[in-house]
Amino acid sequence: MKGDVVMNDFFVSPEGDDAAPGTEAAPFATLRRARDAARGTDAAVVHLRAGTHTLTETFALTEADSGTVYQAHGYGTGEQETVLISGGRVIDGWREAHGVWTAEVGDLDVRQLYVDGERVERAGVPGLPEGARATDTGYATTAPVSWRSPSSVEFVYRGVYPWTEARIAVAAVTREGDETAITMAQPAYDRARDLYNYDWSYDSLSGPGMPTRVENDPSFLTEPGTFALDRAEAGRHVLHYLPRPGEHPGRTRVVAPALETLVRVSAASDLAFKGLAFAESTWLGPTREGGFLHYHSTGYYTGGGVHRLDMGEGQWLTIPSEAPDAESGVVPACVDLDLTQRLAFERCVFTRLGATALNANGGNGLTIRTCDFGVLSAAAVEIRGTAGALVEDNTVERVGLDFAGAPGISISDTTDCVVAHNRVAETPHCGIVAGPGRGTRILRNVTTGTMSVLADGGGIYLSGPQGDSHENGAQIAGNVITDTRTPYNFGLYTDYGAAWVTLEHNVVARGDNTSILHVAPPLDHVVYRGNHWDADPVGSDAVPEGVTYEHNTTTSDPEALDAATAEIRAKAGPLTQR
Repeated sequence: MKGDVVMNDFFVSPEGDDAAPGTEAAPFATLRRARDAARGTDAAVVHLRAGTHTLTETFALTEADSGTVYQAHGYGTGEQETVLISGGRVIDGWREAHGVWTAEVGDLDVRQLYVDGERVERAGVPGLPEGARATDTGYATTAPVSWRSPSSVEFVYRGVYPWTEARIAVAAVTREGDETAITMAQPAYDRARDLYNYDWSYDSLSGPGMPTRVENDPSFLTEPGTFALDRAEAGRHVLHYLPRPGEHPGRTRVVAPALETLVRVSAASDLAFKGLAFAESTWLGPTREGGFLHYHSTGYYTGGGVHRLDMGEGQWLTIPSEAPDAESGVVPACVDLDLTQRLAFERCVFTRLGATALNANGGNGLTIRTCDFGVLSAAAVEIRGTAGALVEDNTVERVGLDFAGAPGISISDTTDCVVAHNRVAETPHCGIVAGPGRGTRILRNVTTGTMSVLADGGGIYLSGPQGDSHENGAQIAGNVITDTRTPYNFGLYTDYGAAWVTLEHNVVARGDNTSILHVAPPLDHVVYRGNHWDADPVGSDAVPEGVTYEHNTTTSDPEALDAATAEIRAKAGPLTQR
């Protein structure tokens, strides 16, 4: 402050000093110090200088921080600086033996690892030996099990339901006579046995079944660029890494995410984040709980009751109950917004994150524009219970890397939410998801390479009631949906009692199925009009009562389809070249 003039521009640099005045010439060192200085200042702008701003605790913003802009220095100019906000910890002190690097990391839990800025995979093997069987407490096998750290091992159950991928930790391995007993973590294993049960016309299941993959033991390190964390000794965890050719422990930068939530904003208004990158966070819920009992999207089961759902013709499955004793969770976000008003994210990057990138719960007026999301363990954007949100001109690619049910963009219980001109690619399940809402608009997006791992979803998936008239219902228009992979998928999928939905002038091609009109509960007041497909939707030959199907065109020839839809395709996808 000089005289009666209040400073409203503050600067923060990784090379700064929190005892400094926070000017451009003498910046602060931490975001927390800059935040505190900006409080009570009208129209404050915090300029982040180039480099990695490492957080050791969540950067929390509240109502007192309303009105502040956090932006990269030089934002919007040719001199904009590259700024990374990281929750990671650089791993050093490596020792090398027999080609494997090891480092003691104390009590750090490592579920993801990034080497020279690239994600490397957790070491694993494809399931248990042939002949293994399930027991009341886990599994038994006559084959030898030579895991070096059994209590560090985690089982993956891909497709336990077609849309589901679960994880359960191993508690112990013991030899009992001629068999090896694998005891699974509790209560996760018993809960899985309660939850995962079905009887379908072609198959039945009781409990989670056999794992499809077994992860995280040093003995699994056979592929370069994989890691495992030995957690056998509390407080003395050892990280093992099998390097790729050319990597050297003295030159290679290895970062393990340590912080779960990078930024949390609660009840603040008129905040903006511009030109910033958020990276290197984790989520340790599956480790703490001994498992991750996924059900759908980013939701998972944590106990309480389950419900037997009748699918007709004698078929049934169990799902989490809606009774008061049922418990469930949602994969959290690395940037978490709660009851905020008029927040904006512009030209930000969300990458190398161990959970969902950005979540908004409640509030109104959120804008996410021209951001890039990629290399994420769960979803890119999840919005629940908000009004007037705009998700526009973003790119989403390589999400759901650890939690395969996670979609690219998801909205639910929203009012007047617009998802427009985004590109969503390379997702293991759905590209864009809309649950029940009112006034939803999904316009001119491109989804490609979706549903690459799990089944029963689509490039764009919508379920539940969307209003009480076509005026306030959902509009799904001008989208281009291609390459919806794996069997039993529907590129453009209205499901589970979708009502008051208009789907117009969309293009769907190169999927297992283009769409489906017969679902349970049935569709109601759903209009398919003027869409272009390369194959007829399932049920279009016997359109159900609740569906209007008119003026749609099926063109099986790819070149003819492209020619007929050139104008729609030209208007879809991101508005900004980058």
